[in-house]
Amino acid sequence: MHPDSLPRLFPPRVTDRLRELVDIDACLVADDFRQPDAVRALAATEVLITSWGSPPIDRKVLDAAPRLRAIVHAAGTVRGYVTDAVWERGLLVSSMAQANAIPVAEFTLAAILLAGKNAFVLRESFTDQRGAPDPNRERRRDTLGNHHRRIGIIGASRVGRRLLELLRPLDFDVYLSDPYIGPTEATDLGAILLSLDDLLRSSDIVTLHAPDLPQTRGMLNRRRLALIPDGATLINTSRGALIEAEALTAELVSGRLNAVLDVTDPEPLPKDSPLYRLPNVFLTPHIAGSLGNELSRIGDAVVAEVERLVGGEPLQHQVMRSDLDRVA
Repeated sequence: MHPDSLPRLFPPRVTDRLRELVDIDACLVADDFRQPDAVRALAATEVLITSWGSPPIDRKVLDAAPRLRAIVHAAGTVRGYVTDAVWERGLLVSSMAQANAIPVAEFTLAAILLAGKNAFVLRESFTDQRGAPDPNRERRRDTLGNHHRRIGIIGASRVGRRLLELLRPLDFDVYLSDPYIGPTEATDLGAILLSLDDLLRSSDIVTLHAPDLPQTRGMLNRRRLALIPDGATLINTSRGALIEAEALTAELVSGRLNAVLDVTDPEPLPKDSPLYRLPNVFLTPHIAGSLGNELSRIGDAVVAEVERLVGGEPLQHQVMRSDLDRVA
């Protein structure tokens, strides 16, 4: 991993727990497996803990690590880190994507609640008026509120499922679109399963939680964005590439839709992008995922996974090669 990641992911409390389970050198944090100290360490390594900033684990790395049994990834997706050589050797791979999903779902829930009150747009008009009476106040009030607000969730991913748990005690009408689940499972998750087009037509707030895969890129294109009702809010805390950028810009510039965008395509947006100036767009700089004190939750999850590995128990967050066809 990148050396700067270590103290945030593994503060002393977490590192001490890890030391009780395995022999580690907490001073050795490699961002290049060709470094002499990394090469020496790999010769005896049985468990490799990786995270953001790790170089790919390719055949050369594996040749230098004949005793390697498992890779525990202290981040989300293992794409870009775990190569075909890892799967061919039959190593165990685990990802802490579940721990990283928690703050994303929490951020999304907050965005949903505020969008239901139209808080993002009203803040802009309130600021512009410097507190002066709003001539459209009564009309605006008629469209506010979260009681039976219709929420459309695209993707029963880890984040999508956690969000469904958070929404369950609230008075929303929740719809779900995911090609890998059926109506019964959707009901168990607390949602009504709809096709993607029907979900878009039916939702006041649409939130994206699908993985970034070749088949999902640009899934919200011009035709599908046009299905979303006037005045609805689109939330994206997943990946910017899931939405066709030019079509999204056109909808937002027209003022027909509102958006809460933690991710964009490209990221960051060009300095001259109109989305920076639109009152109906709330932009944040990719902050929904684990940051600051949330990172130690990932470290805790790593320790728990290593404990299972050392104890001969099945891994809780194992990633299979076949999973990569449909998950991030």
